[in-house]
Amino acid sequence: MHTKVVIVGGGFAGLSVARQLDSEEFDITIIDKTNHHVFQPLLYQVATAALSPGDIAVPIRAIFTKKKNVRVLLGEVVSVDTNNNKVELKGQNSISFDYLILAPGTNYNYFGNDHWKQYAPGLKTLSNALDIREKILLSLEKAEQIADHELRKKYLTYVIIGAGPTGVEMAGSIAEIVKRNMMRDYRNFNIDDTNIYLIEAANGVLNMYPESLSKKAEQTLKEMGVEVLLNSPVEDITLDKVKVGGKEIESSNIIWAAGTQVPPLITELDEPQDRIGRIKVNKDLSITQNKNVFVIGDASYFEDKKGNPLPGVAPVALQQGKFLGKLIKEEVRKNKTRPQFSYLDKGTMATIGRAKAVADIKGFTLSGLIAWLMWGFIHIFFLIGFRNRFRVFAEWVWHYLTFKRGVRLITYKDENSE
Repeated sequence: MHTKVVIVGGGFAGLSVARQLDSEEFDITIIDKTNHHVFQPLLYQVATAALSPGDIAVPIRAIFTKKKNVRVLLGEVVSVDTNNNKVELKGQNSISFDYLILAPGTNYNYFGNDHWKQYAPGLKTLSNALDIREKILLSLEKAEQIADHELRKKYLTYVIIGAGPTGVEMAGSIAEIVKRNMMRDYRNFNIDDTNIYLIEAANGVLNMYPESLSKKAEQTLKEMGVEVLLNSPVEDITLDKVKVGGKEIESSNIIWAAGTQVPPLITELDEPQDRIGRIKVNKDLSITQNKNVFVIGDASYFEDKKGNPLPGVAPVALQQGKFLGKLIKEEVRKNKTRPQFSYLDKGTMATIGRAKAVADIKGFTLSGLIAWLMWGFIHIFFLIGFRNRFRVFAEWVWHYLTFKRGVRLITYKDENSE
């Protein structure tokens, strides 16, 4: 009799579990709202026209083509019945399980202002990245057609809200686009006409990094032409306007990168949670109601040996997935003693721009070219599939040598561009 394992989420955490359970004794079902696995840390590269969607994504089915015990479903799990070991799919039947792994990731948190989402999209999916790319490119095209400096100002102003890794990477990448890469192709405006704002409610960028790297990142961004506004919580966002510090910034390019929250599927579980809804899991990553239901990845709250919550990054998800796959395999094979999860922190890093990055590797702080090279090779290594790694590496080298962005295509006409 096969052991039924249901995995909700096709990110690093979920796929890492499935890869461990490579034996025919397991009947694995992977459920995801999209048909592809996407490497989220490089989404900003798609959004800023450096990479194509296919460079950082791969169909989930293609990953498990040779694994006949793995079934992939395109769907959305809307509820979990921990008493009867079933999950309910939207518009479909329920699916039973022996083991359930919940790894749905997180969404952006607008802190009670959900209406801001229509004006300031986040960057969590390929669709988000492509929408932002189109918006940036269309803004440049519109600015090229407007002679009046004041009228075209909003099309050349970029506002990124949130100075975590995603916000810093977006701000730096946009700075490279509008301050260097694409300026040679436009005749009606120049570098001095562009404005980039990075807005942060806290008192520093990359607050989870050592203060020296936070200051280094802030200084690097300023040198690239980014205006960093710290201690500046956003007061309101409307169409093409951000209100902060009592003044309004007019911009047709507003991007949200401030804070995350877990989806309702997780928050509706009757389990202890932190302030953003992450489940406080047991030492073996299970929940209290059912020892065969686990929450891993960004949606779980787990403290390291120092009492600090683990960050929502790919290495954490990969290690949790690998641990859980081994746990299930051993338990099914009658090993009754469950081990405790322990995270091996190999460091954190963030890129800011070409040959510009910061890294904290086990207490050693690095910045500049060395940190950027480390960031690049590590992120390329994490990509699934040789083809993806080769293409990204080639694009990366080409961009470094030529300063050119390769995917500057507008694929649909903006409804307001008549």
